[in-house]
Amino acid sequence: MLLFELHDKKEPENIQDSSAAMKTDTRKTRLTLEQLSKLRKLADLKAAEYQESVKEIRRQFAAPPAQ
Repeated sequence: MLLFELHDKKEPENIQDSSAAMKTDTRKTRLTLEQLSKLRKLADLKAAEYQESVKEIRRQFAAPPAQ
């Protein structure tokens, strides 16, 4: 299962702060709760995808069953 298969919602991805950063503005921008939530969900999906791939690799390289 791939990452894009788990994420069914079609959300606009570029809903970022529309204010332009000036060269003299060196302050960090603050993440909104919505952005943090999106990052957390993405990390959870990547972790799930990684675990699935690890299971598949272990199955492929497992010792053959004793006969």
